[in-house]
Amino acid sequence: MEQSATKTFGILTAGGDCPGLNAAIRGVCRAAHDRYNMTAVGIANGYRGLIDEDWRILRPVDFMGILTRGGTILGTSREKPFKARSREYNNDIGEDKVEAIKENYQKLKLDCLVVLGGNGTNTTGYLLSREGLNVLGLPKTIDNDIIGTDRTFGFHSALSIATEAIDRLHSTAQSHSRVMIIELMGHKAGWLSLYAGVAGGGDIILIPEIPYDIKVIARHLEKRTASGRSFSIVVVAEGAMSVEEARMEKKERKKYREQTVSPSIAYRLAREIEAETGLETRATVLGYTQRGGIPSASDRVLATSLGTEAANLLARGEYGKMVALQGDAIGAVDLSVPAGKVKTVPADHYMVDTAMAVGTCMGV
Repeated sequence: MEQSATKTFGILTAGGDCPGLNAAIRGVCRAAHDRYNMTAVGIANGYRGLIDEDWRILRPVDFMGILTRGGTILGTSREKPFKARSREYNNDIGEDKVEAIKENYQKLKLDCLVVLGGNGTNTTGYLLSREGLNVLGLPKTIDNDIIGTDRTFGFHSALSIATEAIDRLHSTAQSHSRVMIIELMGHKAGWLSLYAGVAGGGDIILIPEIPYDIKVIARHLEKRTASGRSFSIVVVAEGAMSVEEARMEKKERKKYREQTVSPSIAYRLAREIEAETGLETRATVLGYTQRGGIPSASDRVLATSLGTEAANLLARGEYGKMVALQGDAIGAVDLSVPAGKVKTVPADHYMVDTAMAVGTCMGV
C-alpha cells in the first residue's frame, strides 16, 4: 500500500442524476481502497445525508459491478444548505444545516469530503471549504456547463441519447411532411442542443446564448419548403429565448412566459412557427430520458479517470480542488474556479460556425 495523507473520506452525489456517477464512485473508491487503504463513507442523498446522519461504510462489494449502472448507488437530492442559511433549520436537531454538516463531518472523523455534482454541488463544496472542511469536487452534468473542465461526465451519454431521438424524428417528420421540434435540457447553456443538433442533422438549432428571431426561423423553413424539402427538424434547448425576451429583465421574462400558457419552449415555438408559416408543427420534449440509462463508453472512461485522480489528490492531501479534464490530461482546478459560474457557448465557438457552415439556422 502507498502512503496516504487521507485515512477516511466521505463521498456523496448531489443534484440531478446522470450516467457515469456510479463509474466515478467506483473510480474514487477502488483506487482509494486498493492503492491507499483508505476508508470510504458513503453519504446518502447528497448533502441531506450529512444533515440527517444517513451514511454507511462502503466496502469493496459495494463498489463492485457498478461501472455500467446508471443513476447513483448513493442516491441524490437538491439540498442547498447555504440557501437562506439563517432561516433554514433542521427541525429534528434544531441546528443550522451548515453547522449540522460541519458537526457530522467531525463526528465521522473525515479527512475530506468528495462531492460529485454540477455547478450547485461544487459551489456548495467550495462554500464548505471556506467553512473549514476539506473538500474535493468532481464535475458531473449532462449540460457540460462547468467552468474549469473541458468536459463533464454525463454529457456524452446524454448526447448519444439526444442524437438517437433526433434520428428517430427524421423518419416521422418526413412521412408526414411536418416540422418536428425536439426540446433538450439546458437552462442556461446550449452545449447539449448544439452538439446533438449537429450530430443529428438539425435544420434549426436554438440555444440560450443566441436569442432567436421567429421571422428568421420562418423564412428558413419557407425556403426549405420552396426548395422541395418537405420536412424540418428543430432542436431547441429548454432555456432558449427570443430576441424580445432577451431584452427583458429576469422577472419580466418569467411573467411573460407564464402568460404564454405553454408547457415549455417547444410547444410555444410550435405555435409561433405555425402562426408564421402555416406549416404543420409538432413538439417532442425528451425530458428525463436524457439523464437515464447506462453511461456511454466515453463517460465510463472519463468518470473512472476523474475518480482515480481524486483518489490521488486525497492521498497527497491536496484538498479544495475540483478534478478536471484539461485537453488530453486529467488535472485539477481550485474549487473557487467553477463556484457560482456557468460555462456558456461563446457566439464564436467553432461548433456554432460548423452548424451554420452546413446550412443550419441558429435563429439569427
